[in-house]
Amino acid sequence: MKERLLKLQMQALAALEEVQGLEELEAWRVGYLGKKGELSSVLRAMGTLDATERPLVGQIANDVRINLEQAHKKQKEALQMVALQKREAQEKIDITLPGRMQWLGAAHPLHKVIRRIEDIFLGFGFTIAEGPEVELDYYNFEALNLPKDHPARDMQDTFYITEEILMRTHTSPVQARTLQARYPELPIRIIVPGRVYRRDDDDATHSHAFMQIEGLVVDRGVRMSDLKGMLLEFAREMFGQNQEIRLRPSFFPFTEPSAELDILCIYCGGSGCRTCKHTGFIEILGCGMVHPNVLEMQGYDARELSGFAFGMGVERIAMLMYRVEDIRQFYQNDVRLLEQFSTLAR
Repeated sequence: MKERLLKLQMQALAALEEVQGLEELEAWRVGYLGKKGELSSVLRAMGTLDATERPLVGQIANDVRINLEQAHKKQKEALQMVALQKREAQEKIDITLPGRMQWLGAAHPLHKVIRRIEDIFLGFGFTIAEGPEVELDYYNFEALNLPKDHPARDMQDTFYITEEILMRTHTSPVQARTLQARYPELPIRIIVPGRVYRRDDDDATHSHAFMQIEGLVVDRGVRMSDLKGMLLEFAREMFGQNQEIRLRPSFFPFTEPSAELDILCIYCGGSGCRTCKHTGFIEILGCGMVHPNVLEMQGYDARELSGFAFGMGVERIAMLMYRVEDIRQFYQNDVRLLEQFSTLAR
Protein backbone atom coordinates (compact mmCIF):
# COMPACT_ATOMS: atom_id res chain seq x y z
CA MET A 1 0.00 0.00 0.00
CA LYS A 2 2.90 2.35 0.87
CA GLU A 3 4.55 1.82 -2.52
CA ARG A 4 1.24 2.27 -4.29
CA LEU A 5 0.69 5.64 -2.60
CA LEU A 6 4.19 6.88 -3.42
CA LYS A 7 3.83 5.73 -7.02
CA LEU A 8 0.47 7.54 -7.26
CA GLN A 9 2.10 10.71 -5.96
CA MET A 10 4.88 10.55 -8.57
CA GLN A 11 2.36 9.85 -11.32
CA ALA A 12 0.12 12.75 -10.23
CA LEU A 13 3.00 15.23 -9.99
CA ALA A 14 4.26 14.22 -13.43
CA ALA A 15 0.77 14.69 -14.88
CA LEU A 16 0.49 18.07 -13.16
CA GLU A 17 3.56 19.35 -14.98
CA GLU A 18 1.80 18.70 -18.30
CA VAL A 19 -1.25 20.75 -17.39
CA GLN A 20 -1.51 23.86 -19.67
CA GLY A 21 -4.69 25.60 -18.55
CA LEU A 22 -7.14 26.05 -15.72
CA GLU A 23 -9.69 23.70 -17.28
CA GLU A 24 -7.05 20.94 -17.51
CA LEU A 25 -6.02 21.68 -13.93
CA GLU A 26 -9.58 21.21 -12.71
CA ALA A 27 -9.77 17.89 -14.53
CA TRP A 28 -6.49 16.84 -12.86
CA ARG A 29 -7.86 17.75 -9.41
CA VAL A 30 -11.05 15.75 -9.94
CA GLY A 31 -9.05 12.79 -11.29
CA TYR A 32 -6.60 12.59 -8.40
CA LEU A 33 -8.12 14.42 -5.40
CA GLY A 34 -11.86 14.14 -6.07
CA LYS A 35 -14.25 11.86 -4.19
CA LYS A 36 -13.99 9.32 -7.00
CA GLY A 37 -10.36 10.11 -7.78
CA GLU A 38 -7.26 7.92 -7.72
CA LEU A 39 -6.27 8.77 -4.14
CA SER A 40 -9.74 8.01 -2.81
CA SER A 41 -9.68 4.63 -4.59
CA VAL A 42 -6.40 3.70 -2.87
CA LEU A 43 -7.65 4.81 0.55
CA ARG A 44 -10.76 2.65 0.26
CA ALA A 45 -8.47 -0.37 0.24
CA MET A 46 -7.09 0.47 3.72
CA GLY A 47 -9.82 -1.65 5.27
CA THR A 48 -7.93 -4.75 4.18
CA LEU A 49 -4.77 -3.80 6.14
CA ASP A 50 -3.77 -5.05 9.54
CA ALA A 51 -4.48 -2.78 12.46
CA THR A 52 -0.75 -2.28 13.02
CA GLU A 53 -0.18 -1.03 9.44
CA ARG A 54 -3.08 1.35 9.22
CA PRO A 55 -1.56 4.28 11.24
CA LEU A 56 1.61 4.27 9.14
CA VAL A 57 -0.20 3.98 5.81
CA GLY A 58 -2.70 6.59 6.98
CA GLN A 59 0.12 9.02 7.74
CA ILE A 60 1.67 8.42 4.31
CA ALA A 61 -1.71 8.86 2.61
CA ASN A 62 -2.24 12.13 4.47
CA ASP A 63 1.20 13.38 3.42
CA VAL A 64 0.49 12.44 -0.21
CA ARG A 65 -2.83 14.35 -0.12
CA ILE A 66 -1.15 17.42 1.38
CA ASN A 67 1.66 17.33 -1.19
CA LEU A 68 -0.76 17.01 -4.09
CA GLU A 69 -3.02 19.79 -2.78
CA GLN A 70 -0.03 22.13 -2.33
CA ALA A 71 1.24 21.32 -5.80
CA HIS A 72 -2.25 21.91 -7.18
CA LYS A 73 -2.48 25.27 -5.42
CA LYS A 74 0.92 26.37 -6.69
CA GLN A 75 0.11 25.33 -10.25
CA LYS A 76 -3.27 27.08 -10.10
CA GLU A 77 -1.68 30.36 -9.00
CA ALA A 78 0.87 30.10 -11.79
CA LEU A 79 -1.79 29.43 -14.43
CA GLN A 80 -3.99 32.27 -13.12
CA MET A 81 -1.06 34.65 -13.40
CA VAL A 82 -0.43 33.54 -16.98
CA ALA A 83 -4.12 34.05 -17.83
CA LEU A 84 -4.10 37.50 -16.22
CA GLN A 85 -1.00 38.58 -18.12
CA LYS A 86 -2.55 37.34 -21.36
CA ARG A 87 -5.76 39.29 -20.73
CA GLU A 88 -3.84 42.43 -19.77
CA ALA A 89 -1.86 42.18 -22.99
CA GLN A 90 -5.09 41.89 -24.99
CA GLU A 91 -6.76 44.78 -23.15
CA LYS A 92 -3.73 47.01 -22.97
CA ILE A 93 -4.40 50.71 -23.46
CA ASP A 94 -1.67 53.09 -24.49
CA ILE A 95 -2.31 56.04 -22.19
CA THR A 96 0.28 58.11 -24.03
CA LEU A 97 -2.01 58.39 -27.06
CA PRO A 98 -4.05 61.59 -27.33
CA GLY A 99 -7.66 61.29 -26.16
CA ARG A 100 -10.50 61.02 -28.65
CA MET A 101 -12.40 64.26 -29.07
CA GLN A 102 -16.13 64.06 -28.39
CA TRP A 103 -18.65 66.55 -29.70
CA LEU A 104 -20.84 68.12 -27.06
CA GLY A 105 -24.34 69.22 -27.84
CA ALA A 106 -25.11 72.92 -27.93
CA ALA A 107 -28.16 75.14 -27.94
CA HIS A 108 -29.68 75.79 -31.36
CA PRO A 109 -28.53 79.16 -32.76
CA LEU A 110 -32.09 80.48 -32.66
CA HIS A 111 -32.38 79.58 -28.98
CA LYS A 112 -29.07 81.33 -28.32
CA VAL A 113 -30.36 84.49 -29.94
CA ILE A 114 -33.65 84.31 -28.01
CA ARG A 115 -31.81 83.94 -24.71
CA ARG A 116 -29.53 86.84 -25.60
CA ILE A 117 -32.47 89.11 -26.44
CA GLU A 118 -34.30 88.03 -23.27
CA ASP A 119 -31.23 88.82 -21.14
CA ILE A 120 -30.99 92.32 -22.63
CA PHE A 121 -34.63 93.20 -22.03
CA LEU A 122 -34.69 91.62 -18.58
CA GLY A 123 -31.86 94.04 -17.83
CA PHE A 124 -34.14 96.86 -19.02
CA GLY A 125 -36.78 95.81 -16.45
CA PHE A 126 -39.04 93.76 -18.72
CA THR A 127 -40.70 90.47 -17.82
CA ILE A 128 -41.34 87.51 -20.14
CA ALA A 129 -44.94 86.70 -21.12
CA GLU A 130 -46.35 83.81 -23.16
CA GLY A 131 -49.51 83.01 -25.04
CA PRO A 132 -51.10 80.21 -27.10
CA GLU A 133 -49.96 79.46 -30.65
CA VAL A 134 -53.51 78.40 -31.57
CA GLU A 135 -55.29 81.71 -31.16
CA LEU A 136 -58.72 83.30 -31.42
CA ASP A 137 -59.36 85.65 -34.31
CA TYR A 138 -60.38 88.28 -31.78
CA TYR A 139 -56.97 88.43 -30.06
CA ASN A 140 -54.94 87.91 -33.22
CA PHE A 141 -56.69 90.67 -35.21
CA GLU A 142 -59.72 92.46 -33.76
CA ALA A 143 -58.21 93.38 -30.39
CA LEU A 144 -55.24 94.82 -32.29
CA ASN A 145 -57.32 97.24 -34.36
CA LEU A 146 -57.74 94.83 -37.25
CA PRO A 147 -61.50 94.25 -37.78
CA LYS A 148 -62.64 91.47 -40.10
CA ASP A 149 -62.85 93.70 -43.17
CA HIS A 150 -59.48 95.40 -42.63
CA PRO A 151 -57.26 95.13 -45.74
CA ALA A 152 -54.09 94.83 -43.62
CA ARG A 153 -55.14 91.27 -42.78
CA ASP A 154 -54.04 90.25 -46.26
CA MET A 155 -50.41 90.87 -45.25
CA GLN A 156 -50.73 88.18 -42.59
CA ASP A 157 -52.56 85.40 -44.39
CA THR A 158 -52.38 82.39 -42.10
CA PHE A 159 -53.68 78.90 -41.38
CA TYR A 160 -57.29 78.85 -40.19
CA ILE A 161 -58.71 75.96 -38.17
CA THR A 162 -62.23 77.46 -38.09
CA GLU A 163 -63.50 80.91 -38.96
CA GLU A 164 -62.69 82.06 -35.41
CA ILE A 165 -59.64 79.92 -34.58
CA LEU A 166 -56.27 80.15 -36.34
CA MET A 167 -52.54 79.71 -35.96
CA ARG A 168 -51.34 83.06 -34.67
CA THR A 169 -49.59 85.28 -37.23
CA HIS A 170 -47.57 87.25 -34.68
CA THR A 171 -46.95 87.36 -30.94
CA SER A 172 -48.97 90.59 -30.64
CA PRO A 173 -52.11 88.77 -29.33
CA VAL A 174 -50.24 88.44 -26.03
CA GLN A 175 -50.32 92.25 -25.83
CA ALA A 176 -54.12 92.23 -25.73
CA ARG A 177 -54.23 89.24 -23.36
CA THR A 178 -51.74 90.89 -20.98
CA LEU A 179 -53.56 94.24 -21.01
CA GLN A 180 -56.80 92.42 -20.14
CA ALA A 181 -55.26 90.22 -17.45
CA ARG A 182 -53.33 93.00 -15.69
CA TYR A 183 -55.90 95.79 -15.89
CA PRO A 184 -55.51 98.33 -14.28
CA GLU A 185 -51.96 97.39 -13.24
CA LEU A 186 -49.18 99.79 -14.30
CA PRO A 187 -46.52 99.92 -15.57
CA ILE A 188 -46.57 97.06 -18.08
CA ARG A 189 -43.24 96.02 -19.56
CA ILE A 190 -43.23 92.65 -21.30
CA ILE A 191 -41.47 90.79 -24.07
CA VAL A 192 -43.14 87.83 -25.76
CA PRO A 193 -40.95 85.22 -27.48
CA GLY A 194 -42.72 82.53 -29.47
CA ARG A 195 -43.44 80.76 -32.75
CA VAL A 196 -45.80 82.26 -35.32
CA TYR A 197 -47.25 81.05 -38.63
CA ARG A 198 -47.88 82.69 -42.00
CA ARG A 199 -48.44 81.46 -45.54
CA ASP A 200 -45.30 83.12 -46.84
CA ASP A 201 -43.57 82.33 -50.13
CA ASP A 202 -41.03 79.53 -50.05
CA ASP A 203 -37.82 81.45 -50.62
CA ALA A 204 -34.58 82.12 -48.82
CA THR A 205 -36.00 84.98 -46.74
CA HIS A 206 -39.35 83.52 -45.63
CA SER A 207 -40.67 80.51 -43.76
CA HIS A 208 -44.23 79.39 -42.99
CA ALA A 209 -43.24 79.09 -39.32
CA PHE A 210 -40.74 81.33 -37.59
CA MET A 211 -39.82 82.82 -34.23
CA GLN A 212 -40.78 86.31 -33.15
CA ILE A 213 -40.22 88.47 -30.09
CA GLU A 214 -42.79 91.13 -29.24
CA GLY A 215 -42.31 93.97 -26.78
CA LEU A 216 -44.87 96.17 -25.03
CA VAL A 217 -44.60 99.10 -22.60
CA VAL A 218 -47.66 100.92 -21.22
CA ASP A 219 -47.52 103.65 -18.58
CA ARG A 220 -48.13 107.33 -18.04
CA GLY A 221 -45.95 109.68 -20.07
CA VAL A 222 -44.42 107.09 -22.43
CA ARG A 223 -43.04 108.88 -25.52
CA MET A 224 -41.59 108.01 -28.90
CA SER A 225 -38.20 109.21 -27.66
CA ASP A 226 -38.31 106.52 -24.96
CA LEU A 227 -38.83 103.90 -27.65
CA LYS A 228 -35.97 105.25 -29.76
CA GLY A 229 -33.55 105.41 -26.83
CA MET A 230 -34.37 101.88 -25.68
CA LEU A 231 -33.98 100.41 -29.18
CA LEU A 232 -30.65 102.19 -29.61
CA GLU A 233 -29.37 100.57 -26.41
CA PHE A 234 -30.73 97.22 -27.57
CA ALA A 235 -28.96 97.52 -30.94
CA ARG A 236 -25.67 98.37 -29.24
CA GLU A 237 -25.98 95.49 -26.76
CA MET A 238 -26.77 93.10 -29.59
CA PHE A 239 -24.47 94.27 -32.37
CA GLY A 240 -21.76 96.39 -30.74
CA GLN A 241 -21.37 99.70 -28.95
CA ASN A 242 -20.58 101.58 -32.17
CA GLN A 243 -23.96 100.68 -33.64
CA GLU A 244 -26.34 103.40 -34.88
CA ILE A 245 -30.04 103.23 -35.74
CA ARG A 246 -32.57 105.07 -37.86
CA LEU A 247 -36.36 105.06 -37.83
CA ARG A 248 -38.33 105.12 -41.07
CA PRO A 249 -42.08 105.87 -41.14
CA SER A 250 -44.19 102.76 -41.72
CA PHE A 251 -47.68 101.41 -41.07
CA PHE A 252 -48.98 98.89 -38.54
CA PRO A 253 -52.69 98.86 -37.60
CA PHE A 254 -51.92 98.50 -33.90
CA THR A 255 -49.39 101.36 -33.60
CA GLU A 256 -49.58 105.04 -34.50
CA PRO A 257 -47.15 106.49 -35.41
CA SER A 258 -45.31 103.42 -36.72
CA ALA A 259 -41.74 102.95 -37.88
CA GLU A 260 -39.23 100.44 -39.19
CA LEU A 261 -35.95 100.26 -37.27
CA ASP A 262 -32.72 99.98 -39.25
CA ILE A 263 -29.20 99.43 -37.96
CA LEU A 264 -25.87 100.12 -39.59
CA CYS A 265 -25.04 97.31 -42.00
CA ILE A 266 -22.86 94.80 -40.14
CA TYR A 267 -21.16 93.81 -43.40
CA CYS A 268 -20.00 97.24 -44.63
CA GLY A 269 -20.30 99.34 -41.49
CA GLY A 270 -22.58 101.81 -43.23
CA SER A 271 -20.46 102.50 -46.30
CA GLY A 272 -22.90 100.65 -48.59
CA CYS A 273 -22.79 97.16 -50.06
CA ARG A 274 -24.94 94.67 -51.96
CA THR A 275 -26.43 93.25 -48.76
CA CYS A 276 -27.79 96.61 -47.57
CA LYS A 277 -28.58 97.64 -51.16
CA HIS A 278 -25.96 100.39 -50.83
CA THR A 279 -28.02 102.23 -48.22
CA GLY A 280 -25.68 101.51 -45.31
CA PHE A 281 -28.58 100.25 -43.16
CA ILE A 282 -30.42 96.95 -42.61
CA GLU A 283 -33.96 96.63 -41.27
CA ILE A 284 -34.33 94.49 -38.14
CA LEU A 285 -37.76 95.23 -36.61
CA GLY A 286 -41.00 97.20 -36.65
CA CYS A 287 -42.18 99.45 -33.83
CA GLY A 288 -44.38 102.36 -32.88
CA MET A 289 -46.61 103.94 -30.26
CA VAL A 290 -49.53 101.74 -29.18
CA HIS A 291 -52.67 102.79 -31.07
CA PRO A 292 -55.26 104.41 -28.77
CA ASN A 293 -57.90 101.98 -30.05
CA VAL A 294 -55.87 99.02 -28.72
CA LEU A 295 -55.72 100.60 -25.26
CA GLU A 296 -59.39 101.57 -25.26
CA MET A 297 -60.56 98.07 -26.28
CA GLN A 298 -58.84 96.63 -23.22
CA GLY A 299 -60.33 99.20 -20.84
CA TYR A 300 -57.45 101.70 -20.58
CA ASP A 301 -57.92 105.46 -20.92
CA ALA A 302 -55.80 106.47 -23.93
CA ARG A 303 -56.02 110.13 -22.86
CA GLU A 304 -54.02 109.41 -19.69
CA LEU A 305 -51.87 106.46 -20.75
CA SER A 306 -49.58 105.74 -23.66
CA GLY A 307 -47.18 103.03 -24.67
CA PHE A 308 -44.95 101.64 -27.35
CA ALA A 309 -44.57 98.23 -28.95
CA PHE A 310 -42.05 96.52 -31.19
CA GLY A 311 -41.66 93.15 -32.87
CA MET A 312 -38.67 91.40 -34.40
CA GLY A 313 -38.07 88.15 -36.22
CA VAL A 314 -35.53 86.05 -34.36
CA GLU A 315 -34.31 84.45 -37.59
CA ARG A 316 -33.57 87.88 -39.07
CA ILE A 317 -31.42 88.77 -36.04
CA ALA A 318 -29.73 85.35 -36.12
CA MET A 319 -28.96 85.66 -39.83
CA LEU A 320 -27.17 88.94 -39.14
CA MET A 321 -25.32 87.70 -36.06
CA TYR A 322 -24.14 84.44 -37.63
CA ARG A 323 -24.09 85.65 -41.24
CA VAL A 324 -26.41 82.92 -42.48
CA GLU A 325 -27.86 83.75 -45.89
CA ASP A 326 -30.83 81.35 -46.04
CA ILE A 327 -33.47 81.30 -43.28
CA ARG A 328 -34.34 77.69 -44.13
CA GLN A 329 -30.95 76.50 -42.90
CA PHE A 330 -32.08 77.05 -39.32
CA TYR A 331 -34.76 74.35 -39.76
CA GLN A 332 -33.01 71.72 -41.89
CA ASN A 333 -30.95 70.16 -39.04
CA ASP A 334 -27.86 70.20 -41.24
CA VAL A 335 -24.97 69.19 -38.99
CA ARG A 336 -22.55 71.15 -41.16
CA LEU A 337 -24.26 74.33 -39.99
CA LEU A 338 -25.22 73.36 -36.43
CA GLU A 339 -21.81 71.92 -35.50
CA GLN A 340 -20.38 75.42 -35.85
CA PHE A 341 -22.29 76.30 -32.68
CA SER A 342 -21.05 73.24 -30.77
CA THR A 343 -17.82 72.88 -28.80
CA LEU A 344 -15.22 70.15 -28.45
CA ALA A 345 -14.70 68.43 -25.10
CA ARG A 346 -11.04 68.37 -24.21
